[in-house]
Order: sequence, then C-alpha cells, then structure tokens
Amino acid sequence: MLPAFLAYVLSFVYIGIYWNNHHHMLHATTRVSGGVLWANLHLLFWLSLLPFVTGWMGENHFAAMPTALYGVVLLMAAVAYWILQRAIISADGKDALLARAIGKDFKGNASVLIYAAAIPFAFVSQSVSQLCYVAVALMWLVPDRRIERVLKEHDR
Repeated sequence: MLPAFLAYVLSFVYIGIYWNNHHHMLHATTRVSGGVLWANLHLLFWLSLLPFVTGWMGENHFAAMPTALYGVVLLMAAVAYWILQRAIISADGKDALLARAIGKDFKGNASVLIYAAAIPFAFVSQSVSQLCYVAVALMWLVPDRRIERVLKEHDR
C-alpha cells in the first residue's frame, strides 16, 4: 500500500501546485478568448489523466512503464500550462501583466527539461526518475510570487 499512497501524495501535491498557480495566473488575466478557453481545457485534460497514471504507477510499485507514462503526463501538463500562458498573453496583448510576471520563466522551462529527462530514466533507474518528479514538485511547492508582485505594482 505504501507505493500507492506515495504516488497519491505526489499527485495531490502536483494538483495543488497547478491549482495555486492557475489561480494566480487568472488573476493577472484581463481578457479571455476562445483560444484561452481551449488552452485551459487542454490543461485540464492532461491533469485529468493524473489519477489514472498515479494508480497504475502505485499499483505496479513504480515499474518502468507506469513511471515513464506518469512523466509523459506531467510533461504534457507543463506544456499545456505554457500554451495557456501564451494564449492569455496573446489575448491580453504583448504588455500583458502575465507577460511581465513570468519573464523568462526559468522554473517553467527547467520543469519541462527535467520531465523530459526523467521519462527515459524510468527505463534505466526508476528512483532517478521519481527523484526528478519530486524535485520539480519541490521547486514549485511555494506558489509563484512573480504574479502577485506584478499585480501589486499594477495596483499602485
């Protein structure tokens, strides 16, 4: 039961991270276009797969294929989040609050690279792959303060 529980906890942390950062991102949004709505739905699709891959990974004691597929879902959710950011910036214009807040987005770019590396590692060393997933979660555990900072500056 421990592997299934640990997989659940990690996925719960990821859902919480996306929830918090999505909330902050929408506060920096002034316009919602059809593209933003579809991009948001795209993100929701990938996040909706987390329970499936979490269960599969936990039930199979972090075997290579479920661990790799877990990474694919995390990678695709990160890409979908990036697409949503770009759709919002496109709808709000190049001087959008969100564009100023995310800047070069080091954490977002690093997350994608770590996920991309973790997927093949699942077939070599599941523990390295799992460490990568935990490392990204720890990197994002504190909600992204960049958006809060830009919103406070904007309100002044």
